[in-house]
Amino acid sequence: MNSLPDLAELRRFDTPTICNAIELFEVRSRTAGYMNREIAACFPELPPMVGYAVTTTFRSSAPAEKTIDPGISARLISSFSELPGPAVVVFEDLDNPPAGATFGDGMCLTYKTFGAVGLITSGAARDVDNVRALNFPCFSNGVMSGHGYCHFEATGVPVQVGGLTIHPGDLLHGDCNGVVTIPPEIAAAVPYACEQYLKHEAIVLDPLREGLADLPRHERALQEMKARIDELKAELQNMIQS
Repeated sequence: MNSLPDLAELRRFDTPTICNAIELFEVRSRTAGYMNREIAACFPELPPMVGYAVTTTFRSSAPAEKTIDPGISARLISSFSELPGPAVVVFEDLDNPPAGATFGDGMCLTYKTFGAVGLITSGAARDVDNVRALNFPCFSNGVMSGHGYCHFEATGVPVQVGGLTIHPGDLLHGDCNGVVTIPPEIAAAVPYACEQYLKHEAIVLDPLREGLADLPRHERALQEMKARIDELKAELQNMIQS
């Protein structure tokens, strides 16, 4: 199954639910595919971000070498149109620790105007109040006031961010809980998997929300939820093999 997913449907769910759904397909390890805690949402109040990665490497510790192509920034923006959906700009900061902020309000406004729906960096953020006003989801490894000798070094290359290798075109989902990649072979089926998982999870959670402190009933509900999720796993795995 490699049909294009409905991104609006994916945005209905939070990132942990997306992770739970991906696990059901058993296409990768349960400890793979999501960024580590180095990367956090700058604006956790914003709804989920869903889009396709455009990638670039960045440095701010020293001026750009004369061999660096000055047209990289424009090429990155032009690559937005090559994607099957909206772009998420993903930066790997090559300085460790970061020497200056990767992004500010000018960069975010530019990317949003050209159709991007978010930005992720292994480096630092700045202008956070101004960027917050843009309603443009951003994820970073902290905040820094200066930008140093900021410049791009390459674009359209694999980058390392939050313990993950992100390739151009990877489908990303992120919110206040972090960022996850969605494997393309299951992406179209993930919204259905999320809906069904939440329905089965409610077998256990709904009585608890009602304050029903009945342990035997709770144990039966756990068993029923597990049985239904096992059935769902089999259904989903058959779906992507057909």
